[in-house]
Amino acid sequence: MLVKVTPPTMDDLLAASAWFPLLDSAAQARVRDELREVDVPQGGALCRLGDTPLHWYGAIEGLLKWTVTSSDGRSVTLGGLSAGSWFGEGTLLRGSPRTADIIALRPSRVALMPVETFEWLHATERSFDHFLLRQINERLHWFLGNFTAYHLLDTDSQVARALAGLFHPWLHPGTDPHLQVSQEEIANLSGLSRQRCNAALKRLQAAGLLEIEYGGITVTNLEGLRRKVE
Repeated sequence: MLVKVTPPTMDDLLAASAWFPLLDSAAQARVRDELREVDVPQGGALCRLGDTPLHWYGAIEGLLKWTVTSSDGRSVTLGGLSAGSWFGEGTLLRGSPRTADIIALRPSRVALMPVETFEWLHATERSFDHFLLRQINERLHWFLGNFTAYHLLDTDSQVARALAGLFHPWLHPGTDPHLQVSQEEIANLSGLSRQRCNAALKRLQAAGLLEIEYGGITVTNLEGLRRKVE
């Protein structure tokens, strides 16, 4: 018997977020009232490099990538954005055009908070400011790790890092052990060719860290995956 899975809602996203439960009831009501939801099709752009920042984003469902493409078509993926992720605060705080594309790797649903609401929370809610400080620090630490990985880690460790990143307890708190993600998507997140990524995934499976399944991957040893990139 098939069990029907109820898609997550915007309220589910808010309830699981580190910042929302700390707001008072009036602030929570305003946030709920001013958020809206958009669907982003696979391959579609939530926002583009050079766009004027108008929203802060929260991933309700799906998987997106944060990527920069050069004028000659070369691209680099800065990271994945899975369910539970809030992102885009750096551009709003700087007040400058966006510096990367956010592309859906599969159909995704995203919450949009207007910049006016974001700035109001930033100006009036101390707990929200504390959240932003921690968020930016965690993201900076992750990017520094990515830089190190690109220069020092082998292929297996790069793939392990891309997968472990989707389970970051602060940046991506809503990730399920079973990732409905294709091997091509993992290659995108790892910055590797599909062939090299697939070979690395098979070695990680042989090491007992994950199971490759039809339509996805299940991480069976998250701590082992993290140790792979320490």
